[in-house]
Amino acid sequence: MRQRLERALVDALAAYCPWTNVYGLSRSILAFSTAATLAANEPNILFRPAAGTSLPPFCDGARHAAVFCLVARPELNVVRWLCVAALLVVASGWRPRFTGIIHWWVSVSLQATAVVVEGGDQVAAILSMLLIPITLTDGRHWHWSPRACAPLTDREASRRVWAASGHLLIRLQVAGIYFHAALGKLTVREWKDGTAMYYWGTHESFGAPDWLRPLLKPVFTTGWSVASLTWAIILLEICLSFAFLMKKAYQRTLIYPAILLHVGIIFVHSLPSFGLIMIAALILYLHPLGAELQWVSALTRWLARSTVDRAQPQPVLERGRAAEG
Repeated sequence: MRQRLERALVDALAAYCPWTNVYGLSRSILAFSTAATLAANEPNILFRPAAGTSLPPFCDGARHAAVFCLVARPELNVVRWLCVAALLVVASGWRPRFTGIIHWWVSVSLQATAVVVEGGDQVAAILSMLLIPITLTDGRHWHWSPRACAPLTDREASRRVWAASGHLLIRLQVAGIYFHAALGKLTVREWKDGTAMYYWGTHESFGAPDWLRPLLKPVFTTGWSVASLTWAIILLEICLSFAFLMKKAYQRTLIYPAILLHVGIIFVHSLPSFGLIMIAALILYLHPLGAELQWVSALTRWLARSTVDRAQPQPVLERGRAAEG
């Protein structure tokens, strides 16, 4: 029995190669979302005073190590733009082994010290931390590069175990997020009776924007459609919470309605950062890390060829050539 388990573990590690553009795409989306939040909100918004609290950024205890606690409040704007620049480097895919920790430091600093944060910022801080075992073991120059896995020596097996531990924790975390979301909805009367999306869709502050309301009004005001949408969201979140137990084919099928749900959140509730962060989480959760995204590979090759072509010197006509004839 022991030998059989050891053989199964060796086979699983031999087939496991997570350093692909799949996790790279997720890292880029996470970093870009946090960068966009920082770029779009000035310090007087992110760190505005709140009732019953001290003047932010909050720098008590372990939060002293946050990037926004390293300078005085007047210099927060400079630090904000430095963080935006660092996150854009992360999103570019350069040297994931070194930029992974920087990504987590900026993300957790924002989540821990700012006032105006939401669930997406918390998810980004957690995922960027759980990605560290994968980034630290990724020796590629770019996370867009083709995967490169060495033969399964003891050192390589250790590297893959570290990466797999981070990936497993990410999947459990995302499953927990959707389980909590579904369970919470089942305790609210409006979600159980099928009317919740009427209130969320038509709410003055959190509902659809003015330009979208005429298109969505029939959906949010018709009994059967609003009830179907409300219960479909609960069912989808229940399925997502147990997706890690499903076959891979079902997981890859489930990713499409799940992404559509968060695209809807982006446009209906005007929460682009939250929606993008959850899409990144879904890619890590439902798409096999070892199966590269072909369209991303094709786009990367095209960009590489275009860059090389532009960098090559153009032939110059010899002097007097134009005067010949």
